[in-house]
Amino acid sequence: MPQITVDYSAELADGFDRPAFARDLHTAVVDIAAARPAACTTQFRRSEDTAVGPDTEGHAVVHITLGLLAGRTEETRARLAETALELLRRHLAPAGGLAVHASAEVRDLDPSYRKHESR
Repeated sequence: MPQITVDYSAELADGFDRPAFARDLHTAVVDIAAARPAACTTQFRRSEDTAVGPDTEGHAVVHITLGLLAGRTEETRARLAETALELLRRHLAPAGGLAVHASAEVRDLDPSYRKHESR
């Protein structure tokens, strides 16, 4: 915990500094939501196909999902979502005329959530 997933359009790959974004987002999650640094995990999922409304051309999408154990206030969750979007703006280069639709969601992990780590 937290479990972070970043879905992004393939057209953004070259201008998206994913390692720096993950590092800075992990720091923010620790500072804002009191997570443990070693517990932060982020997966990036590149999507080859993106459609926005009736169009397929000229648009790109980034959606950030942060799953946290329950107990954070709405204010904490909102602050974390806003921070994630601000960090995205810092780590995503202009997209060459593409309209970038960016969003972030902070949700509670299901009570059944369990984590196992092995080496």
